[in-house]
Amino acid sequence: MRFPGIRDCAVIGLPDEKWGEAVNAVVQVDAAAAVDLDALRVFVRGDLGGVKAPKHFEVWADLPRSKVGKVLQAEIRAALLALKPKK
Repeated sequence: MRFPGIRDCAVIGLPDEKWGEAVNAVVQVDAAAAVDLDALRVFVRGDLGGVKAPKHFEVWADLPRSKVGKVLQAEIRAALLALKPKK
């Protein structure tokens, strides 16, 4: 969330054939910001290293939240799994 233009984010593990589970990030950007995902990927990889850095990034206008404002990662994971092509 230190990257300019990122308002909030969620990091989700999704099934991966090669690794068992792959790190995915869903980011919410500020309304007036244009975020370059390639620059974000380089920034995160430099901060966390290759193993811990997300392999895929999604940009969402809003993240689902509970009544108290907590990001609902289970809903994000379910939505990402629904979008993932079946093999």
